[in-house]
Amino acid sequence: MGSKFQLIPVLDVLEGRAVHAIGGDRARYRPLRSILHAGHGPRELARAFRDVLGFATVYLADLDAITQRRGEPSLYRDLVDLGLDIWVDAGIEDRDDLAPLLDVERLQVIAGLESLRGPDALADVLDRAGPDRLIVSLDLRDGRPITAAPDAWPERAALALAHRILDMGVRRLILLDLAHVGRGAGPGTDHLLGPLLQAHPRVEFTVGGGISGVDEAAAWRDRGAAAVLVGSALHDGRIDRNALIAMDGGL
Repeated sequence: MGSKFQLIPVLDVLEGRAVHAIGGDRARYRPLRSILHAGHGPRELARAFRDVLGFATVYLADLDAITQRRGEPSLYRDLVDLGLDIWVDAGIEDRDDLAPLLDVERLQVIAGLESLRGPDALADVLDRAGPDRLIVSLDLRDGRPITAAPDAWPERAALALAHRILDMGVRRLILLDLAHVGRGAGPGTDHLLGPLLQAHPRVEFTVGGGISGVDEAAAWRDRGAAAVLVGSALHDGRIDRNALIAMDGGL
């Protein structure tokens, strides 16, 4: 893959506030409490990621865009103005949703399977955004794919669906099981990364959901992941600046 391993902090934003995501049950998400910042403003928390922990990239899940089609492009620009690179999941359904994202420099577009309208929509999004700027999220719940258009994808198993996506020309893939998010018990996608790397060695794989500490993040790096997404472990102090510094290649 050639690029440096990244540990990327996550911001889940709902109704303009950073929230604590647990298990993918968005109706139960509550405003985030973080040792990094007293409030739950996403801009202030992103600044803390930068200033306190030294991060240069932030993953933003815009839950208003994902669930209600009400994104906040001004937030994306504000985070970029902080000097951050951002990965944004804004509930992309098809290529018509791309314009406000592609207009923001230093923004990487995440297309989640729970939002995409099917393989034809993915092909159009890939053509418009390009493989270097598009990251597809293989959205799962308890190992089963979550898709906006189940009938459009004949593949029912996660591994088969991942192969289908990568065979379309996608070169960056997130493995994310929402049932594991915020629980600190691991991502639950151990069985996917090895076979996918073997079949697609040039693809950059990111693993997210339930990372409990730097040792677990380092283990995923050693297995071949290009990046790991981390949320709760940063906000409750299980991963701090010293731990990140001690982790060889952690930033």
